[in-house]
Amino acid sequence: QIARQAYQTLECAGMARVDVFLTADGEIVINEVNTLPGFTRISMYPKLWGASGVDYTTLITRLIELALERHEADRGLQSAV
Repeated sequence: QIARQAYQTLECAGMARVDVFLTADGEIVINEVNTLPGFTRISMYPKLWGASGVDYTTLITRLIELALERHEADRGLQSAV
């Protein structure tokens, strides 16, 4: 929950990894939000998704789909100078 909140508060898009510490009191503390985590097959980011049942190919495919969706949404935006 705290990782999701950090991701949304920072308005991250696509992939990111939120690293946390667990204190002796049981409190979860955010260490860092990594918006460009390692992405090789042996990196932590795809390993975490793999542990939740999402394989490497599916993960890459979904990230591409999300990027295309964001691109299409951005095409409708206009900037004013």
